[in-house]
Parts: sequence; structure tokens; C-alpha cells
Amino acid sequence: MSSALLKTQDLTARFGGHVAVNAVSCAFQAGSLTAIIGPNGAGKTTYFDLISGQVNASTGRVYLDGHDISRMSVASRTRAGIGRAFQLTNLFPDLTVMENLRLVAQSKSARPACIWSMASRHKGLIAIAERALEQVQLADQRKQTVSELSHGDQRKLEVAMLMTLDPLVYMFDEPTAGMSMDEAPVVLELIAQLKQRTDRTILLVEHKMEVIRALADRIIVLHNGALAADGAPEDVMNSDIVQEAYIGRGLEGVLDAV
Repeated sequence: MSSALLKTQDLTARFGGHVAVNAVSCAFQAGSLTAIIGPNGAGKTTYFDLISGQVNASTGRVYLDGHDISRMSVASRTRAGIGRAFQLTNLFPDLTVMENLRLVAQSKSARPACIWSMASRHKGLIAIAERALEQVQLADQRKQTVSELSHGDQRKLEVAMLMTLDPLVYMFDEPTAGMSMDEAPVVLELIAQLKQRTDRTILLVEHKMEVIRALADRIIVLHNGALAADGAPEDVMNSDIVQEAYIGRGLEGVLDAV
């Protein structure tokens, strides 16, 4: 576990008498994509919140590339290499598509610049943003205000922002939720491309079994906040503990129901 790019150790979140995440310990290696599954209320999003810093852990630790980031703020974790795309879009609706991307690109710069400063001063940042727009097929909408975009295009923009940030850890929370049949493949192909990088790791919360089958190297199952199973996709789907956790129902039935 010491060579893991990301590691959680006994990570726990308590809200009053409710334990949302219960002592979850997992190590995530570079060059891998792990799908995190479980029914509604299992603790998946809270686990993401604990890793990215939106929720402070009651107990436990988060390690990134061997460094304890447990006490870092959300912004500090982002600078350290934790990047997250949310289940609900997390954009600046009154800015244009390009302005959203430039803000992200400038956050990586040693000397961040105002979005209204002269473009000639940071051509490299614009090039990064332009490349991301091309990859998510939003180049034609670069001057459009985000609030005017469709939901699917807003999801694609959030993926482009994450790619511009280029973190060590990519965290996708249902990345294709609300997308049309035509829009979803663009995002899934980008995630598949990111998976080829041996110096990055990807965490994916997803309910769609076809997406998990296509992308996941590993599945972890959360149930009532605890780690119920962890392993190769086929092994996890067929494991006794998963069958017992879901009261005899097959895993596909559970995923179809949530």
C-alpha cells in the first residue's frame, strides 16, 4: 500500500449518531480506474467528499503520493493534485465557457492572472484551455455563457476543466448523469484516454453497469458506509459478501434499481 498514489486509512464520517462512512481503508495505484458502487445512501459521495475535503473526517487519514493531506483545505488539496467533477455541475454560470477554463488554467500558474487581463500575457494558458475544448467538442461554444449551455454541455465543460487542471487523482461522480445518448460517449472516451496514463489514478462513482464493464479495472462496494467488497470486477460481482449485502439480489439488479 505504500506505493499507492492515493490512500485512505480508516476514513470515517459521523453526523450526529449516523456513520456515513465507516473506517474505509483503500489504496489506489497510478494507472488504474476504480469504480465505486453501492445503493443510494451507501456513502459513495461522502467518501468522495472526505477525499476532496468538502467534508472533514471524524477520524482517519487521506494520503496523496505519500503525503498526509487530511488537514488540508479543499483548495490546498486541489493544488496538491486532487481533482473532482461533481454529480451536479460546479461551474461559473455567468462567465463564458472559455473564461471558466482560463480560471482553471490560471490556478495552475505560478503567477495567476485576472481573466480580463491581456490575452497575450498568458497564451500558453489559453492553448491548454483550447485543447481541452476541442477534446470535449465545445470549441464552437467558447464564447457562450455557461448558463446558456445545455446540461450535457455543462457536464462536458466540467470534464474539460478537470482535464485542464490535470490532477494526480481524477474523481468523477456519475459523469454522464443527465446526458443524452449522443453526448455520453464523448465523456466516456475521454475518461478511457485518461486511464492510459500510468502516472494518474481515476475514481469513478457510477450506476451504469455498461460503463463499469467498459472502464473499471477494479470495483469497490460500499454498503451502509462500510467497505463490503474490493477486487477485480468479475470477482466482486460474484462474491458471496456482495450477494449477502444485497439480500440475495444480483449486483446488476441493485445497480439497475438505484
